Amino acid sequence: MVFPISDDNSDRRILPFVNYVLIAVNVFVFVVFQGMGANDELTFKLATVPAEIRTGKDIVTEDRVVVDPVSGQKYSAPGLQATPGSVYLTLLTSMFMHGGIAHLLGNMWFLWIFGDNVEDRMGHARYLAFYLLTGLVASLCHVAMNLNGPSSLIPSLGASGAISGVMGGYLSLCPSRRVHVVVLRVITEVPGYMAVGLWFLFQLISGMGLLGGGSEGDGVAYAAHVGGFVAGVLLARPFLVGLTNPTGSRSSFAPPR
Repeated sequence: MVFPISDDNSDRRILPFVNYVLIAVNVFVFVVFQGMGANDELTFKLATVPAEIRTGKDIVTEDRVVVDPVSGQKYSAPGLQATPGSVYLTLLTSMFMHGGIAHLLGNMWFLWIFGDNVEDRMGHARYLAFYLLTGLVASLCHVAMNLNGPSSLIPSLGASGAISGVMGGYLSLCPSRRVHVVVLRVITEVPGYMAVGLWFLFQLISGMGLLGGGSEGDGVAYAAHVGGFVAGVLLARPFLVGLTNPTGSRSSFAPPR
């Protein structure tokens, strides 16, 4: 697995404060509102439940006792909670919540590395719209793959779909940018298309179950990752339409860097 640690920001023209704010909001929600992941009631109120999105109706279920298959220990798992307002709002609120500290840190690390370059190309307002739109597409892809059966009642949350969109945008707009990565405990430098492309390939293979992954098998919503990434690739260049390029002229698409 290729793990990115930094990329080349020597030609960055603007302060990517929207990216910084997105990271800060995600951390704030997890620490304050989710209580470092301990506030299950809030999490189960505002996470996206595929069955709720399909029907448009709020679903409330009873708490249940779950047995750990390894230790045999029993613990109480909360049921679905009443959603304040429309269930469709959870498509937005779920994008700013996380299931645990590792989930949060992993997402924020990728957003920190790749988001600033995409914001630099698009500008602040367009980048925010791009982030939210690709996150919405990612959530809808996850819903579409879990319309029925037990998985339709499993809440989904996290910024992974939107960040996948950002990485798709990075691939489209910055394919040649140098990225420092760790491969087999060795730090090396690769072009952006290789760093991001290998990540996407892993998501695609895992989502197909070839590595034992899948949305039900390991709790990872691979459909959201793939859907967000593809949306990012397809939407990134249209988001540049009408922007002034560094030469001062306006063009349909700015060249990749």
